[in-house]
Amino acid sequence: MRSARDIYDTATAHLEPPFAAVDLTAFRANAADLAARASSTPIRLASKSVRCRHLMREALALPGYAGIMAFTLPEAIWLATTGAGDAREGTHDVDTPLTDDILVAYPTVDTHAIAQLAADPRAARSITLMVDDVAHLDLITAAAPDPAHPIKVCIDVDTSWQPLGPRLRIGAHRSPIRTPAQTAALARAITQRPTLRLDGIMAYEAQIAGVADTPPGNPLYGRAVRWIKHQSRIELARRRAAIVRAVREVADIRFVNGGGTGSAHLTSRERAVTEIGAGSGLFQPALFDHFSGFTGRPAALFALPIVRRPGRGYATALGGGYVASGPAGAAALPQPYLPGGLGYSPTEGPGEAQTPLRGAAADRLAIGDRVWMRHAKAGELCERFAELHLIETGAADGGGAGADPVPRVVATVPTYRGEGRTFL
Repeated sequence: MRSARDIYDTATAHLEPPFAAVDLTAFRANAADLAARASSTPIRLASKSVRCRHLMREALALPGYAGIMAFTLPEAIWLATTGAGDAREGTHDVDTPLTDDILVAYPTVDTHAIAQLAADPRAARSITLMVDDVAHLDLITAAAPDPAHPIKVCIDVDTSWQPLGPRLRIGAHRSPIRTPAQTAALARAITQRPTLRLDGIMAYEAQIAGVADTPPGNPLYGRAVRWIKHQSRIELARRRAAIVRAVREVADIRFVNGGGTGSAHLTSRERAVTEIGAGSGLFQPALFDHFSGFTGRPAALFALPIVRRPGRGYATALGGGYVASGPAGAAALPQPYLPGGLGYSPTEGPGEAQTPLRGAAADRLAIGDRVWMRHAKAGELCERFAELHLIETGAADGGGAGADPVPRVVATVPTYRGEGRTFL
């Protein structure tokens, strides 16, 4: 039985590290698992968790996936108006966009992009902007006083759990819109503007979907997190349903978006929710390793070369300091993956120039060997590399067993950065 490390090393032997790779067997298994957990609720693909149009196209072709949740408006316009194919791959849909249904996940104040959206009928029909304040409506209508097509907007609703009121907030600081009355009032303000059209509601529960609840070595903390998530889910399900009822009394809406990779199996039970927004689970980054509701397979990896052996128990890799956004701390660091048993030097950690790794496995690494790492988050890895090497392992367990056919790189595809796009 071949090890995962041997499979990846064999498949990429012709490549010089550092480089990034995606295990297609694991990617497809993760996509299928995510769709199964969402049951019959469609998944809107979160583009910032993938940042590679080839892989986005592959996911959208799978059962259970429909539409994109974009990061920024310029990105959404690019996706809506640019062909999704790649002439280098010989695809036949080079002039066809990935989808005609794109939700921008965050409010925009980019007036130039709003004007561009308003002037392009195809983009305006395909893209929905996010709002949570009348000031957003004012900005959009001022930037686009005479759009070619009414500009579609979605109301973002705060989902944080506040058991003692605003003094105790558990969840992300997002929208100021929280209650059914507040949401209905903003819906009425939207309907009173003829150049705007209310399209949907988004209510993303970050404290449920994005927080691990089985931390290794800390069972009491894990039990507390699971209790908080359970209580938050009960409160939010009731409030979300009431919000949807209140808005539907004002206007028809096309969709209600909620959930994420870590809560797809829970949020999909709510009748008020019509779609799940998710994407991180396709790559299964390190931050999604310890959830009670699912177990994903590491799919997105990066390889670093060993360039030094500074002493017993240490091997030093070139580069590797790809720290994730969010709170500073160990959880934001990339994770040594293969070979197992490696950790960081407590005085250096992963660095821009070098990453000393320590552990018993370090003594078995020679200069010129490679180590395989995992990023803490999903799409952020693609901001470090211009291309992804797609590995077909053929192994049913995502790379841990012997594979037939021989594992190999079946394609090398550009990331957003490789296509010259850096949206944020």
